[in-house]
Amino acid sequence: MIDEIQVEDVALIRSASMTPSAHLTVLTGETGAGKTALLSAAKLLMGARADKGAVREGSAAARVSGRFYLRASLAGGAPDGLASSADIGDAARGAASGAASPATFAGHAGSGARGDADGAEAGDDLELVVTRRLSADGRSRVTLNGAMASVTELAERVGPSIDLCGQHEHQALMASSSHGRLLDAWGGAAVAEARAAWNAAWADAVSAAAAYERVCEAASASATALDEARFALSQIEAVNPQEGEYEELVAYLSRTENAEALARAAHGASEGLAGEGGALDALGAAASLLEDAARHDEALGAYAQSLREAGFIVEDVARDMASYAEDVEFDPAELAAAQERAAAFQGLLRSWGPRLEDVLARRDEAAELVASVDDADRVRREARERLDAAEEALAVAADALHLARAAAAPAFAAAVSAVMERLEMGSAALECQVDLLERSRWSKAGPDAVEFFFRPGAGMQARPLARIASGGEVSRVMLAVKVVLGAHDEVDTLIFDEVDAGVGGATAVALARVLADLARTHQVIVVTHLAQVAAWADTHYVVEKSDAEAPETTLREVSGADREAELARMLSGDATETSLAHAREMLATAS
Repeated sequence: MIDEIQVEDVALIRSASMTPSAHLTVLTGETGAGKTALLSAAKLLMGARADKGAVREGSAAARVSGRFYLRASLAGGAPDGLASSADIGDAARGAASGAASPATFAGHAGSGARGDADGAEAGDDLELVVTRRLSADGRSRVTLNGAMASVTELAERVGPSIDLCGQHEHQALMASSSHGRLLDAWGGAAVAEARAAWNAAWADAVSAAAAYERVCEAASASATALDEARFALSQIEAVNPQEGEYEELVAYLSRTENAEALARAAHGASEGLAGEGGALDALGAAASLLEDAARHDEALGAYAQSLREAGFIVEDVARDMASYAEDVEFDPAELAAAQERAAAFQGLLRSWGPRLEDVLARRDEAAELVASVDDADRVRREARERLDAAEEALAVAADALHLARAAAAPAFAAAVSAVMERLEMGSAALECQVDLLERSRWSKAGPDAVEFFFRPGAGMQARPLARIASGGEVSRVMLAVKVVLGAHDEVDTLIFDEVDAGVGGATAVALARVLADLARTHQVIVVTHLAQVAAWADTHYVVEKSDAEAPETTLREVSGADREAELARMLSGDATETSLAHAREMLATAS
């Protein structure tokens, strides 16, 4: 969950911070005040791609920081289908007023909990402090708990814990390709096990099909390709190169072909060090002079000792060089054999190099091609048998996954439809259709087509969601899906933008209650224009934009009279006595 967010120089924001509640937080404000900029900041913390246009004009860089508490699972659970709205509403209101609730986030002791988690036992929460800096030139830098990190790491660590539900996500709901993923997420262990078995069977079938295709292609290889493979194989096997052998040959030839020069150098070094008038004699003479002088100045004795010790080292080197010079010898026949083998290696490298690894890879490739042709019937038969076995296993996995999905689909649709009813959508309902496809249309996603259908009312024909639902209906269906998935996902935080599109009146009240219920199991942050939603929040922020020559967006938490005034503005455009009275009534109902 998000404990705190700090934003600097993003869009029109110079500096702003937000400490959201562990339950329901709302952002309100006039259209164009800058609420979108705050969502952009949240996306940056989730690892979204950065746009240098987000940097405030005149600033060198934008900076967004956040503290998160990441957990493996959510505390508490959502009621089945959220059917008992009265009980849920009472529990949510109790949690909002500080009462103990099983839905509080265990282990969270940050200020963002607003006291909701007081007394919770310490869990397995991982505190993560994230900073993302976006320069005006487009460069992005990330730190995780003070250590440098990549945007990919940020997306992997923080991204899965937050679900930002905006217009893009509404569009995703319209795409039937996402429906199977949503059903699988809700399906529980039965679907998860069937999906895991399908994934394994699909991978095996794809591998077997590719292997069989390679065998068939090899069996029908052209005569020219086969002749080239046979020639390459014979040439490489005639040399029989071994890994690392060529490097050893090169080192051996470098020493042996230069044996005379090596011996001469070692002998000269030995003579220069230990011969008559050499370095050892000079060191000894110098040490003796200093030892005599040390009778008058003891400090010179240490230098004399150092020269004696250096002499020991020089003596060892001289002795080793003399031994090296004596040992330098070579066998002309052995040298000739090594030169001949090195030449054979160089021929292979010219033909199939430039590296020995390339030569060995060509040998294996040629051997596979020749073997597959020479023993084509056996190889093809074995590959076909493996493919048939993989297809049989895939068919079994397909039946299991299809049955699991088909069993889960009605219950999922009924649960979503129940929430849709609470959202004042009347007798509108969601239907989830699972159709087993023919084998040629199977994919990694599964053997069937999963698609959501929308029925506007009882007795009306259900049609694909994308073809019949309005924007407001899609927003409410998306919310219903998120609510139903809430008890099954691993997402801590849900951020909603435009969820109240086309909503008003009694529907707005229903929407507010559903969001409050969802906030029992998740941290929910909502950008809203509805006073009915804002009244149910545990924490309320107002986004405002100044009328100065250089406009600036600010973020202000409101409570008490300020919150009543904001709700009144949302209701009527101004804080009149009537709208203020209505605002107080809404707050009293929500609390």
